[in-house]
Amino acid sequence: MGMNFGSKDEIRRWIWKMMEERKIAKFPGAFGRIPNFVGAEKACRRLDNISAWRKAKVVKINPDSPQKEARYMALSNGKTLIMPSPKLRQGFIILDPTRIPREKFREASTIRGAFKYGKIVDLSEIPNIDLIVVGSVCVDKKGWRIGKGGGYAELEYAILKESGRIHKDTPVITIIHDMQFVDFEVPHNEYDLGVDIVITPTKTVRIENAFKPHGILWEKISEEIIREIPILNEIRQIKMQK
Repeated sequence: MGMNFGSKDEIRRWIWKMMEERKIAKFPGAFGRIPNFVGAEKACRRLDNISAWRKAKVVKINPDSPQKEARYMALSNGKTLIMPSPKLRQGFIILDPTRIPREKFREASTIRGAFKYGKIVDLSEIPNIDLIVVGSVCVDKKGWRIGKGGGYAELEYAILKESGRIHKDTPVITIIHDMQFVDFEVPHNEYDLGVDIVITPTKTVRIENAFKPHGILWEKISEEIIREIPILNEIRQIKMQK
């Protein structure tokens, strides 16, 4: 697919349009989000074939619809689930499967259920994370991904890296539809998060040497964003005390 796009935004719009036209996108539609897709549950279940997933005790999974089955699997497998609150406004939520009734795991896998059965935590309460699952609008063959445009997956990664909860070898997995796994190279920056494993409903692809940002690029973050995301201020205070 020798496509020519000028920007990430053009690629997003193209993917969203294609997913809707081909009836791959599920409710509530593709545009403006990490799109839910036909076969998302099947793709999530492929996690069970990955040894890093099976061994992981603590996993961070994005809150979007297509990864809901992965969040349910994490709780069902006895893994502690770390879930970012939408737009990170309330930081991270921790879901401990030993404190949630088993019959409530499905509900706890939704955003609303996570707030009900999980606990909003300070950075100091977040345990070390063994594996990360991120949502994507599309990913190329080198592991460069495009999200929905808010930069939250990058920010979450940078926060956890800066606070020592993850390290450069912590695997990053994304779960997408086959048509979101593109043949052309997507534009990328020094703060973009590369993925190590791409899972689709039909395949699991490992990517060598995917790029990982080193931490928070403070010069790229405005005071307005720091006001909106209190956890950033928390990290800045810790850094200033050192």
